[in-house]
Amino acid sequence: MTITFLGHSFVSSRIKIKKAVNEQMLNNISKHESVLCYLGGYGDFDEICAAACREIKKEYPKLQLIYVTPYFNLSTQKRIKEMINSGPYDDSIFPPIEKTPLKFEISKRNEWMIKNSDLIIAYVNHTYGGAYKSLSTAIRMKKKILNINEYSENK
Repeated sequence: MTITFLGHSFVSSRIKIKKAVNEQMLNNISKHESVLCYLGGYGDFDEICAAACREIKKEYPKLQLIYVTPYFNLSTQKRIKEMINSGPYDDSIFPPIEKTPLKFEISKRNEWMIKNSDLIIAYVNHTYGGAYKSLSTAIRMKKKILNINEYSENK
């Protein structure tokens, strides 16, 4: 199973969101032999999801945290190497988007992550911006989507 996380850069209720991410992950990973988690590494929601994955990985070592980078320049490669060596991620992937113009690399990376995932865990609470566009892409691709916004508002 492969899970992609997508959400807003700024999150107001980090504790509620992290609790909802933990619950939804645990509800969805237990019956799978191995689980890849694709993480973007930018903004509050990505940070919350990476922390939740690291926590869950203590109980479910089958969980693999994969940093998916939209850039492949030397400074990014150095940053990725440091992140993997220091432990936040198990590995990294640079999707086949090398001919994409710089301004569209994040959205193309997100599209690749969505396309290659079985489940999308999202936090989208407004109808504009990159997270909303990525959620719209996931809907168009008919992916299974759990919008944490719906769960965290009720807690």
